[in-house]
Amino acid sequence: MECLVSTGRQHGFESLAERWLLLVLDFVGGFDEVLAQPFRLRFTWSEGKGAHIPDFLVLAADASWLLNVRPAGLIEEEDEVRFAAAAQAAAAAGWRYAVVTGWRGRVLAGIDALSVRRRPMTDPLGLERQLLSAARRCPWQFGELVDQTRVPAVARTHAVRLLWQRRLAVDLTQPFGDGTWVYPAGTV
Repeated sequence: MECLVSTGRQHGFESLAERWLLLVLDFVGGFDEVLAQPFRLRFTWSEGKGAHIPDFLVLAADASWLLNVRPAGLIEEEDEVRFAAAAQAAAAAGWRYAVVTGWRGRVLAGIDALSVRRRPMTDPLGLERQLLSAARRCPWQFGELVDQTRVPAVARTHAVRLLWQRRLAVDLTQPFGDGTWVYPAGTV
């Protein structure tokens, strides 16, 4: 089970690839609900009858997604048929459809590093305000950004929290550390 801050509850998964998708969904946010294995789809194709249980249905006000998770190298012909049937069912329901086959290098490591500060926390020292103010002035490397505050050691946790909340931004395709460039959200 993976606890999503976005929904406030735990969601089931069957593989590490599915767990990673849940973590990425929690980072992206903007949805109302995630349903694991939402239904069994039965279909007919040229070879006969088939069935498929999609991995997730992600419900949002602006667009809902039906998702399957399968590493690219493990997709077989039968999977392609099942995925095509799921895509047709999604289109009929007015949902979008995708098969998640993998991630760009380092993206998961970056999101995993940020996820340690995804839960609510207080800021009695006003460090988040200081961090956001400094970031609006110019881009900073992460270590330099936290040094702009009154308490850099504590500001590190708040900077990571602001990154998780997407109030600050980084390039997730690069390794995350003190040399990572940090920008105001919406400028990368």
